[in-house]
Formats: sequence, structure tokens, C-alpha cells
Amino acid sequence: MTDAIRAEGLVKRFKGTTALAGVDLVARSGAVLGVLGPNGSGKTTTVRVLATLLRPDEGRAFVGGHDVVAEPHRVRRLIGLTGQYAAVDQDLTGTQNLVLIARLLGFSRRDARARAAELLDRFSLTEAGERPARTYSGGMRRRLDLAASLVGRPSLLFLDEPTTGLDPHSRNELWGVVRGLVDEGVTVLLTTQYLEEADQLADDIAVIDHGRVISTGTPAELKARAGDQVLEVRPTDDQRLAAVSGIVGEVTGATAHSAGGSIRASVSDPAALPAVVRRLDDAGIAVAELTLRRPSLDEVFLALTGHPVRPDDSAPASAAAEQRPERTAV
Repeated sequence: MTDAIRAEGLVKRFKGTTALAGVDLVARSGAVLGVLGPNGSGKTTTVRVLATLLRPDEGRAFVGGHDVVAEPHRVRRLIGLTGQYAAVDQDLTGTQNLVLIARLLGFSRRDARARAAELLDRFSLTEAGERPARTYSGGMRRRLDLAASLVGRPSLLFLDEPTTGLDPHSRNELWGVVRGLVDEGVTVLLTTQYLEEADQLADDIAVIDHGRVISTGTPAELKARAGDQVLEVRPTDDQRLAAVSGIVGEVTGATAHSAGGSIRASVSDPAALPAVVRRLDDAGIAVAELTLRRPSLDEVFLALTGHPVRPDDSAPASAAAEQRPERTAV
């Protein structure tokens, strides 16, 4: 595969605060690159630079082989963008939203209506096509927003936290749409705070924190870097968590972390499991759950950054572009 997107040393500052501190990214053609990180880490700023909405202060980036600074018009012909918030006009119907965008892109009236009908059918919105978008559910609005970004048949699609605020059913529906686009050869750059989303969709992942890419690889490769396996113990009595933590840490020789009423630690020796069981039994600690498994992407992020992904993390006040709603670009 050739590189559909390549960024080298991207730097962007907002009123003295550095939002991007030298971002390097590569997205392969026809694949999904997941950019993973908390709010304020630089994900949205990176997308806005790659989509030609922001000019980098330093570094360079190429999308579809075109320089985003020197050839922005060529880049815009190749891309679609769906931001964190639905950008469709709430007072227009689904059909009117899509026809409007198609006409702005130079479609004839006939072709615009045909393209709108095609996309409404693809996103299971045909029955709602003549209703104002304000009457749509959150999942329907996100599907219409994604449809709007596809009117011009882009070969590269930027999805900036596209499932934020969606219920699990709507999120799964959108995941299915993304998989279908990739099957058709579309390159997708997906930013997300949801580790499960990155694990489900991404062929490659770039972990970004404080404006820098701190690790890259496939989901399996990143999990391998967090340790061979994870031992998780959940006592029946939460009052015994401290005692469990001490036993797990002592047996494994690793730092034990408390999360959601359980204790977790990375282990490389499978013999740690029976050893922990014996120690817990000797201490009279009853266990509700005890597992030995591969690490999750949550644990990968914790291992790489020293802190978990927190969806409610606040962005730096001066990096307002990380949170600002934007219109869908095509």
C-alpha cells in the first residue's frame, strides 16, 4: 500500500500554548488509521491541519500526494470530513441538505437529487428524507452528517470522534458504515477517545498525548508492548482491595492498578496465576472474578502514558480548536 496521508513534524500553537508539538503520522491507502487520545491531546488540531482548515506553524503534511499548504485546493477535492458535532442544517430536510451540498460541488439539479437519494438509501434514511433534520435522532443526524461528507465521493475521509454521544446501537451502525467504505477502497483517518472503537475499526493506531505521537502500530502490536498478559482479580468484598493489590504486586513483581472494583497487573509468567490463587486462599480472600488475558487498549494507553484515557478530560483553554464545532467539509 502507498501512503495516503503523511505528516512530518507538525507544530501548531494557539496564543502561546502548543497544541501540536511535532506530530508524525502515516496512513496507508485503503486502510483505517486510528488516532487515539484524550480531549486536548491534539487529535482535532491534527485533523484540521490535514483537512487544510488550519495552517501548521512548522512541519509539513501530504494528503493524496499533495502538500496541504501549497496545494490546499487539490487536497479538498480528495477529502471528506465529519467533525465531532453534526453539521447539517436542522431546518432543512435530509434530502435538501444533501442536494444543497451536491449543488455547491457543481452537480446538476438532476444529478444532485440522484446522489442524495442514493446516499439516503445507503444510510437507511430514505423514509426520513423529507423530514427536517431537527426531527432526527442523534444516530440519524450522525448518519446524515456522514452522508453529507460523501456527496463528492472522497477517496480519503476524516472522521473526528464521529460516535461521540451516540448510544451503543447507533455506534455499531456507524461502525458498519465505516467498514463498508473501507471495503470500497476509501482511506479513513479516525480520531477517537473510545478504545473499543479503535480496536474494532483501525488497521493501524497512533497514540497521541500532549501534542505528540507517542506510539504507533497495529492494535495487536500495541497490546504486546503493554505486557504479555494481564492478571485481573475482583474480590467479593471491596474492603479487601488493598490486600489483593499487595498480594498481586508481590507475586507478579509489577505495579498493581485498581480499576472498577478489581486489581490488575501485567504478568509475563503464567505461573503467577496459581501463585496468586494460593496466596488469596491463605489470606481468606474470596474472589468474584479472576482472569488472565491479553491487555486491552485501555491498558496499552495507561502503559504508554502513565494515565488512562478519560473522555471528560478538559482541553487547554487556548487550544479552542480542539473543541470547536465545524461545518462538514467536502
